[in-house]
Amino acid sequence: MSVKSLETLETWKKAKEFALCVYREVLPLLPSQEKWNLNQQLRRSANSVPANIAEGYGRLSYQDNIRFCYNARGSLEETLSHLVMCYELKYVPKPLSDSLEQDGEKLTQLINGYIGYLKRSKHGQTKPGANYSVHEDIGPYEIDLSEFPKDESRFPDS
Repeated sequence: MSVKSLETLETWKKAKEFALCVYREVLPLLPSQEKWNLNQQLRRSANSVPANIAEGYGRLSYQDNIRFCYNARGSLEETLSHLVMCYELKYVPKPLSDSLEQDGEKLTQLINGYIGYLKRSKHGQTKPGANYSVHEDIGPYEIDLSEFPKDESRFPDS
């Protein structure tokens, strides 16, 4: 894969545009005391959206691609949460906040549509190793509570 082929993917292009908008329009508005906190969290989560879409696109199996799209969608939700904080802390004006919220909702729909497409098309299903999966036998997880001293002040009713 190459950046040239990635640029044909509308979902990635829109995710990249969204991240660039956050970088150009929101990050400069944050005060210096947020340089190592909200600024960094917002920067990482916004950049993670197109990065995860790109990583999934480069995988051999559609299952991997879908998993990375789920990660991208999660990063988008994290970014939107940070943007709500930016607005509520009065770092960004309402029109910008509303615009980014609408763009985020559209991007979520686009990612969901892409996931649906991948599930239907099963692109990469015939690639070597696509039909192998790892399964873990899940056993019971038991803890012997008698090994722990009981602190009556913390749990008076038990």
